[in-house]
This record gives sequence, structure tokens and C-alpha cells, in this order.
Amino acid sequence: MRTFYLLTALLLCCLKNTGLFAQGNNGFPVQTKVETGTIEGLYDTKTGLQLYLGVPFAKPPVGDLRWKAPQALANWTGVKQTKAFGPRAIQAPVFGDMGFRSNGISEDCLYLNVWTPAKRNTAGLPVLVYFYGGGFVAGDGSEPRYDGAAMAKKGIVVVTVNYRLGLFGFFAHPELSKEAAYKGSGNYGLLDQAFALKWVNKNIAAFGGDPKKVTIAGESAGSISVSAQMVSPLSKNLIAGAIGESGSGIGALSAVPLAEAEKIGADFAKNAGYASLAQLRGASTRELYEVYTESKRFGFPPVVDGYFFPKTMLEIFKAREQAQVPLLLGWNSAEIPGSAFTQGPVTEENLVKKVKEAYPNDWEEVLKVYPHGDAKEVEWAATNLASDRFISYSTWKWFDMHRKNSNQPVYRYLYSKLRPPLVDKSLTPGLAGGVQQGSPKMPEPIGAPHACEIEYCMGNLDLVKDYAWTADDHKVSETMLNYFANFVIKGNPNGDKLPEWQAAQPNDATPPVMILNTESKAVKYNDARYLFLDKKSESK
Repeated sequence: MRTFYLLTALLLCCLKNTGLFAQGNNGFPVQTKVETGTIEGLYDTKTGLQLYLGVPFAKPPVGDLRWKAPQALANWTGVKQTKAFGPRAIQAPVFGDMGFRSNGISEDCLYLNVWTPAKRNTAGLPVLVYFYGGGFVAGDGSEPRYDGAAMAKKGIVVVTVNYRLGLFGFFAHPELSKEAAYKGSGNYGLLDQAFALKWVNKNIAAFGGDPKKVTIAGESAGSISVSAQMVSPLSKNLIAGAIGESGSGIGALSAVPLAEAEKIGADFAKNAGYASLAQLRGASTRELYEVYTESKRFGFPPVVDGYFFPKTMLEIFKAREQAQVPLLLGWNSAEIPGSAFTQGPVTEENLVKKVKEAYPNDWEEVLKVYPHGDAKEVEWAATNLASDRFISYSTWKWFDMHRKNSNQPVYRYLYSKLRPPLVDKSLTPGLAGGVQQGSPKMPEPIGAPHACEIEYCMGNLDLVKDYAWTADDHKVSETMLNYFANFVIKGNPNGDKLPEWQAAQPNDATPPVMILNTESKAVKYNDARYLFLDKKSESK
């Protein structure tokens, strides 16, 4: 009997490691054929969904393929097991509040995950491909908040994609540019995403999806990625719609000229003691990880490489050369605390002082478009300035460019639901949307902070155990999930007895904005502060 219990414990451990246990062990194996061979996932009898986790979509970018564009997989024989999340990209714990279900960390990270509601004869389902955030230095497609099951239950095939990060994903160097056929370097993480979209285009029918009904979505760096894939000639014809949550490549983590990126990379390599590309490629993962973390760099910028980005994103939008598809986008009401702008206590004195420092020739106009009459207005003025300068303005610019340079509908939201209290009072919220232990306590938010909406719009409150979710939270989540699902299905968020969400018109001075909260409603919005920041940006 003792032997029986030991064997049972060992079996449960093995199931947990394969990913079957993590899905509640309610499934049986199921196979499908993709372009390069047969894969085996899990048919979850509890949800009725098929899950294929850790599906390779490109050759491992290791050895001579380090810092090269992703390469097509070779065909395999037999059956490849895809029941557990693959490794996440090499990354330091930059955001201690991220939680992963992936199988470790590795340069061999180019895997995607598929949730599908398809039955044996299903075809033509809409598809959502989601890119994670994390500043292009952290994140993973296995994070519970990105889980695709809730969205898949709406009749959508959901895909989350891993892509290279940091030094391994965005490093540019003159020698790398010289060896590349397109004479550019960097952007490997974005090239991974584009390659994954090509894989989806070729293979999603095997999961019941329609390659002509692919919507891409993401938050923060994932949202910046969506804007990038919209303008790249490598991917813009592979998508039917786009969703952006807090971020665009017009301003936030924007691409720099190739010569600038190459110099940044060459200086990094020189300072790290590497005299040649051969030495860099010959270095171990550990060596490169350590020299990168010791450098204190926060990643490397995207690049106008003449290949993924033929020119700047702004130039592409102005020329109307972006993907002409419906766009749904928005940002949160308090992306970061006001103290990030005042650099100290949020008082009227500090606010005015910092405004004068940041805008010496326009400070009076700034204080008009960011009203600061009483203490609460001061807090909101500081919060709005901090948030706009961080990421909100760049998202607004994407909104403005697409509505004025496209005949497609553009839907804008402002997410403003405050999260409930934490279950564990010893934890604190982090910038990436999760929680962490032992960090300095963040100021109490006056609105919705950065990344807090993800688990709401993906229907994953139950998978995020840190907050004491209420009926109101579940109501907001159901509203957001339905809006997003409707948009993926038909390019329009309306339906299901939801409050009407109007698309913005190209020249509307007060465009409609959907305020997403316990009682969601559409309002006309005065964009004076964004127009001011836009004027300042164009004058640079």
C-alpha cells in the first residue's frame, strides 16, 4: 500500500510538471496537424476547450541564430507534446509583480499557446493574438492574466506569443547589420511577433480559426507591439483588427535611427569587453545575462531598420500606409502616481514648480489644460501629467493618427475602475499590474493604475488571487470581456445589451470616449491637454 501511495504522488508530480495538473486534470490528449508536424494538446472536458501549450513556431534562436531574424522550423516526425507552457525569454525580475506558469527561462523561447473552442467540424472562427507587456524587457505568454480560456468560451481562438526581450531581443550592432540580408539589426522581438503572425496565418485553420479574421491585441509594450505590427510591411496584411491597451510606438519606446541603435549596441559590447560579434555569439547565456544586468540598462530601443520599420511609425501613418483595419484602444485613468511628475509630495507648490521646469515657455498654458484649483484637482493634475508623459499621450497620438488617416472605425476607452483591497495586506501593488512583497508602498491610486485592466478585459479575475474581487469587479470584467470579444468577432464592440460605444470621427473636436467602470457610459471628451502635448511634440 505504501508503494501505491508513493507511485500516486510521483504521478501527480509528473502531471503537474506537464501542465495537465495545472488545468485541473479534466482532459484527455487531442492531436492536430500543423505545417511542420503533429502536435498533441489537451481536450479539457470541463470547459469544452482544446489547449495546445508551448507550441514551437520558429527554430530556437540559439548559437548562430542568436540575434538573427526568426527561422522556419524543420518538419518533425512523430507527435510533439504541447501540454505545458514553454520557457519564457531571458529576463531579469525587473517587475517583481509578474507571475508565470512557464517552464523556466531560456534563449530557446519561441513558443506560443492556443486555446480553441472548436469542435471536430468547426471552421472559420475569429482569432485573437495577444502580445504581453513588460517594457520589452520582461513578460511571458503564460501569465495567468493573459489566459485565453474565458475569451475562447466566447467562440474565439486565442493565441499568446512569446518573443525575445532585452539584450537578446533588441540589440543592434554594426556587424549584425552587415551580415543581415536587409542590412539592419535589432527588432528581433518584433520580428518574432511578425513570424508568429505568419505561423497563425498558415496554421490557425487546424484549430478551427480563420486566418482572415485575426485581431492582434496587447497591453503596454504589448500595445506598442500592436501599433508596430500595424505599420510593418511584414505583418500589416495578416491582421483584420487591432486592440491597444496603454501604449503606442509613437512616443513610448519609439524606434530610433539604425545608426543610433548600432552605436548604442557597439558601445555596450565594447564596455562589456567583447571585441567582435563572434565573441558575443560565443558567450554563454549566463555571461551575457550578467554583463547586461550589471550595465543597469533598461533594454534597447526598437530600430528604424529599413526592414521591419521601413520608416518611422508617424511617417507611415501620415502616408496612410498602415493596416487599414478597425482599431479599439485606450488607457487607464491614473497610469502612474502624480508623484512621478512632482518628484516629491503632490502639492500645488511642487506641481507649479515642476510645470515651470518642464515647460518654461508654456507653463501658464499647461496649468490651464491641467486644472489645479483645490487639493483634489492638484492631485489629478499631477497624475494626469505623469500619466500623459509616461504613456497616455502616445496612445492618444495613435488614436488620432489612425482616425485621421483611415476610413476604418476607431473606438476609444478610458478605464477607471479602482481595484478592491488586496487579500494579503503585507503585499503592495507593482507597476506591471501585479503585487509584490517588501517593496516601497505605492501611493494610494486615485484612479485605475497601469496594467490593472488586463485581467478584467480577458475575463481572468478568478485566476488572479491577490485581490478581494467584488460583484462590481466581475460586472466590469464581463462588460469589458464582451466589448473585446464583440470587436474580435465583428470589428465592432457593440452588442449584448451593452452601453452604445460610438466610433470617433476624423475631425471630431470632442470625440466619444467609453468610460469603463461599474456603470460604463460614453461621453464626449475635451482633448485640450493632448492637443497641447501634441503641439509640443511637433515643435521638437
